Amino acid sequence: MKILKKILKRILLTIGSLTILLVIGYIVFVNFYPAFGGDVSDKLKATYEGSDNFRDGIFVNKKEVPEDHSFLETLQIARKFFFTEVPNGIPNENIEVQKVDSANVADYQGKTRLIWFGHSTFLLQMEGKTILIDPMFGEVPAPHPWLGNERFSEKLPIEVEKLPSIDAVILSHDHYDHLDHKTILKLKDKVSRFYTPLAVGVHLKAWGVEESRIVELDWWDIVNFGGLQFICTPAQHFSGRKLNNRQSTLWSSWVIRSVSESIFFSGDSGYGPHFKEIGDVYGPFDLAMLECGQYNESWPDVHMFPEETAQAGIDLRAKKIMPIHWGAFKLALHAWTDPVERVTKKANELQIPITIPEIGEPIFLKEDSSENNWWWRKE
Repeated sequence: MKILKKILKRILLTIGSLTILLVIGYIVFVNFYPAFGGDVSDKLKATYEGSDNFRDGIFVNKKEVPEDHSFLETLQIARKFFFTEVPNGIPNENIEVQKVDSANVADYQGKTRLIWFGHSTFLLQMEGKTILIDPMFGEVPAPHPWLGNERFSEKLPIEVEKLPSIDAVILSHDHYDHLDHKTILKLKDKVSRFYTPLAVGVHLKAWGVEESRIVELDWWDIVNFGGLQFICTPAQHFSGRKLNNRQSTLWSSWVIRSVSESIFFSGDSGYGPHFKEIGDVYGPFDLAMLECGQYNESWPDVHMFPEETAQAGIDLRAKKIMPIHWGAFKLALHAWTDPVERVTKKANELQIPITIPEIGEPIFLKEDSSENNWWWRKE
């Protein structure tokens, strides 16, 4: 009996020691590794007290959504994610992309066009302005390469180093698949203005972007930019780049308007009444880029299922929708083509036009150039 007690004591001491080491390692990692970004100070929090979206020191959704997963639930989800084999979870082969010439971007003076980089990253050229939306050019959507799956494409349509001067960067929230440390370091000296939801600027400042070039907006705030309007609009999601700063920054969707054209970008969002509200105020839209991927029954309130994506297009009064948040990374347990197959079927049922360009293929708002390519079936 005494021997058994000694063994149990040693086991408990070993587990305790390992736990302490892991906690210390985590604290050191998140406080000194720059990819985690900045922290919102108490002084800065005080400036957000006037926002309807800020309550008890954190940002909140308009609709009540389930509370965050517990630490144990998070571990269970992580275990399932890393160890569950998903049929067709990633492409069998590298996804080829259409290349974009740097001179063509720098000298472009044509009609409004968008170039998709996979997932939720876009290059938008509109009214003579060059804009990046949620620029994530990294290989892995995680703070460290060991912590995520690699991009489905070995190459990008254009490397970030070859991009010309950028008039504006628009960010929807601070998650790694939308806001990438290394990308910002490469971009920051060629960008005139960064537009973000409230508090997201803390990360940019931590990475060396001057405060004078950062404009933070609350939901429904409007800013004019060289003949364009950027409108920060609601989304149903969450934020945080580490375990102890969840909900510390705001998340959003965006409306981008010129005198004659209007675009909606969903960022990340679960389905909710905010889509109809935005559509009633700012619709119809020439194009709505809508989240359609990385969904799971464990988090139905913060990511849309494909059928909801199509319905959101109806709610927004979009003339055409484009599914985004897929085609680049594995962040859920569905087949990589499941989002686009399901949303296409539902869009056809609802009779809403849908465009699904190849990565790197130019999209022109009022042209029907890529609806029936079915490129993802050709790998």
